[in-house]
Amino acid sequence: MSTVEADGTAQPGVPAEQAHGHGHGADPLLKLAVGAIGIVFGDIGTSPLYAFRETFAGHHPLALDQLHIYGVLSLVFWSMLIVVALKYVTIIMRADNKGEGGSLALLALISRKTEGARWTSGIVLLGVFATALFYGDSMITPAVSVLSAVEGLSVVSRAFTPFVIPLAVGIMVALFAIQSRGTAKVGALFGPVMLTYFAVISVLGVISIAAHPEIFAALSPHWAVLFFLDDPLPAFLALGSVVLAVTGAEALYADMGHFGRNPIRVSWLFFVMPALMLNYLGQGALLLYEPAAIESPFFFLAPEALRLPLVLLATAATVIASQAVITGAFSVTQQAIQLGFIPRLRITHTSEKAAGQIYIPVINWALMMMVILLVVTFQTSSNLTAAYGIAVTGAMFIDNFLLAVVLFSLWKWPKALSIPLLALFFIVDGAYLAANLTKVPDGGWFPLLIGFVAFTLLTTWASGRKLMTERLHESSIPIGVFIKSATGSAARVPGTAVFMTTARDGVPHALLHNLKHNKVLHERVVLLTVVIEDVPTIPEDRQLETTELGDGFYRVILRFGFMQETDVPAALARLDRCGGMFRMMNTSFFLARQTLLATARYPGMALWRERLFAWMLRNAESAMEFFKLPPNRVVELGSQVEI
Repeated sequence: MSTVEADGTAQPGVPAEQAHGHGHGADPLLKLAVGAIGIVFGDIGTSPLYAFRETFAGHHPLALDQLHIYGVLSLVFWSMLIVVALKYVTIIMRADNKGEGGSLALLALISRKTEGARWTSGIVLLGVFATALFYGDSMITPAVSVLSAVEGLSVVSRAFTPFVIPLAVGIMVALFAIQSRGTAKVGALFGPVMLTYFAVISVLGVISIAAHPEIFAALSPHWAVLFFLDDPLPAFLALGSVVLAVTGAEALYADMGHFGRNPIRVSWLFFVMPALMLNYLGQGALLLYEPAAIESPFFFLAPEALRLPLVLLATAATVIASQAVITGAFSVTQQAIQLGFIPRLRITHTSEKAAGQIYIPVINWALMMMVILLVVTFQTSSNLTAAYGIAVTGAMFIDNFLLAVVLFSLWKWPKALSIPLLALFFIVDGAYLAANLTKVPDGGWFPLLIGFVAFTLLTTWASGRKLMTERLHESSIPIGVFIKSATGSAARVPGTAVFMTTARDGVPHALLHNLKHNKVLHERVVLLTVVIEDVPTIPEDRQLETTELGDGFYRVILRFGFMQETDVPAALARLDRCGGMFRMMNTSFFLARQTLLATARYPGMALWRERLFAWMLRNAESAMEFFKLPPNRVVELGSQVEI
């Protein structure tokens, strides 16, 4: 949880006693389950377009015989059971932070419950690195998904091949261009389109299976064991492609706040997983008897006359999958800003009804440029899959450490149950991560590079803000002493002055500067601290805490959850204490704007990180907009700080 100053950044604060999570109202389970199919399962649902093909025709090709086809199908099935159904759907989704899921929400929950433990800082760094890896994944997912769907045009006719790259780029540009308008209207189509998509791939799989029903034997785990015993190295390398079948599993947990755990569980167990496995089994049966179909087994499942409609349906599904990833990037960024890992950015709410529908311009355009760069550079989805998987498996592996803390420290599960479960998850995820590390020379370096850059930015901002706050507090004076000396010597003027500060004691620098230069005090002086709690939402009746300091001075602590909009004027409008109601026309907001002077004089951070932090500080969004303050009622007072 964090305290936000006038610069909109976060620092350690104190937890609220209670907070309420997201409710899902009285929406029936079936309706929420259908909605989850449209939003949550796009990434993992479009994996059949490329996952099975890449295992046999990718950078480490396998022979198209019974042992290898059955072995891969067995690995896909048991990976879905262990990684998705058991780890995420059954266990991790129980670890919600007041209804919210995802690495940052889980990290906030762990930090709150285990505050003071000696290993907490290490867990925080792991959670932040998992978040950093997400940004690499959010760039590759749209590129590989859309490109793999559009490549189906080459299966329909070779004449379409020259248009694949331009069409994929055009779709990406259009998708990112509409983000600022919101996706509520388009989102209403997501559920029906994805339901149709899953139904179609199920039917195509069943038709292929019906001709070769013996393919069901591949579900036995002994085929995966035989695969490893007969061909150990190729089997290990194949894991790098098999894992593509479960990419998107982490999205089930991250999107839990939108639908709740039960609708997602129902959708996965009774609809999505059966549809995916039927399609994979259908592709396996096809390749067993028609090896030439390896060029694109997903599209060759369909009769020739239906391949173009299938391409259009698959493209629509991949656009939906990309939309979910983009929305996820906005949501994760908002959480990171509120929790103090990213400087404030401009956030636009695209829906008056749904608080979670937001748009962050800088993230949107950065993602678009990187996605287009990936498509143009790698050219084919097969080349892109070489870069795909490392970020996902890295995040999944890190989630095991977070889960270990949850099982032992939060839930107090018995070791006899926890240790075997964790061992299973570490072995499976570790094997997938190790296999994906072999992709580093072929493109896997890209998500790792993005992850390390993001990690550096996240940790530099958090550390820099902490050091800056400590330096500012060193020169603060007690508020009681200040009130006694200032009220007797300064003239009082009508109106209310709100000084924003991270400090729970001491005098804000903006107040000292105002008194020094203007030599006046307002009739009512409010020292306002905004605290971002490590829970998603704080109910209105628990947001405001007030203390009267005497002589017209008041201290107000305003609390928000990390998923809430920091609208300070709206919150103050509800406050009837502290000398009466707040009227914006009689209220002035004083903000401190610090200019950082990078210097090696203090041992806080390396000089290059200080300069990086100074650059981030200069380019942060205006505090006035971040706190929704009226532009004509804001006064900014600057100072210089060395850290």
